[in-house]
Parts: sequence; C-alpha cells; structure tokens
Amino acid sequence: MKRSIILIPVLLCVSISVQAKLLDFMKQPGSGNFSLGTRNTFSMFNDIPEETRGLGVGGQYRIQFAERINTEWYFDYITSSIFDKAVRNDYHIGWSVMYYPGKTVDFSNLLQPYFIVGHCFDYTKVFDKDNRDYYSDRVSLATQGGLGLHVNITKSLDITLSTQYMMHFGKEIEVSQEEGNLVLERNKYSSPDGHLLATASVNFKFGKLWNRS
Repeated sequence: MKRSIILIPVLLCVSISVQAKLLDFMKQPGSGNFSLGTRNTFSMFNDIPEETRGLGVGGQYRIQFAERINTEWYFDYITSSIFDKAVRNDYHIGWSVMYYPGKTVDFSNLLQPYFIVGHCFDYTKVFDKDNRDYYSDRVSLATQGGLGLHVNITKSLDITLSTQYMMHFGKEIEVSQEEGNLVLERNKYSSPDGHLLATASVNFKFGKLWNRS
C-alpha cells in the first residue's frame, strides 16, 4: 500500500514530463505537416532465382511530429512472376519513422536526406497462372530500414526516393516444379526472409493538422 502511494506522485511527474516534451515537439517548425502521395515500388526478392523483380503501386500519407521526425503510413501492391508459371502478389500495409539529420531541416532546400525505419503487415498469395484456384498464401510481419531523399520541387511538393531492406517473419511459400507442373508448399515453421525495396513517390503537403501559427 505504501509503495502504491509513493508510485502515484512519481508516475504523475513522469506523465507531466512526457506531455510537456510532446508539446515542445509539437511546437517545432514543420510539426503538424500533413501530406498525401502516390508511390511505385521496385522489389527484389532473392529466395527464388527464377522469380522476376516485383513491381508495385501504392499510396501513402505523412504526419510530421517534430522538426526532425516525420512518419509515413503506406499501402503497396507488388506483383512478380515465378518460372513463368506462377504469380506472386504482395500487399504491404505499414508505417515508417523518418529522421532528418544535419544542422537544419528546411523543405525549401532542393535536397533533404533522411534515415528511415519501420514495420508492416504483409499478405502474400502465390497462384498458378493457368489455374487461379491452385494457390498458397500467408500473412507475415516485417521490419524495414534504410535511407531516403526528398527532392523538393517546392516547399509543398516533393519527389522522394528511398531504398530499404525489409525482413519478413512468417511461414515462407516454397515454389518448385515437378515434371513441368507447378508445386506450391508453405513451410511448417516460421523463418525470416528478406528483400530489397526501392521506392519512388510524389507527395504534396496539404497543410497543417496543428501548429498553424
């Protein structure tokens, strides 16, 4: 009981300190920026040599929480072919944190580099081109990290290029051929597998969600 009484003021102090820090962040230049964008993703899967590079389309929005901290919330649809007999479709839904290094962060400059780390949920489906009813699918979690660069056309409009390595954790789908027939199997055990993502996007800042003064 005495410990609980002691902990209450400590927790209140921590809570007040965290809230004050968040308020300071939310008053920084750039904080509150909201943007929307479209993206194309080039995905290089390395597990199967016979698999083509994946090409994807998607969309995203960004919410900037501090001068150096931005966030990106995205959706990707990526497709590739295997053995010229199967199609692999991946659906990514995730988020990333973007950190801007350097002395100043100013979107009026032409180039603004950043570091990026994030997490996503992935649904994968592999099916026979000639028989879509024959398929295997899985749901997995993934983490990713890499580098990016904003090319600022104006303070509100940018073209962004990024490269990330994405590591998936789940039951991989094995694709093989037996006597010319496609064979799809899902591993019994979860294992990590990764691929490299290169993304190009066009984004427009529509305004501020807060810190409008």
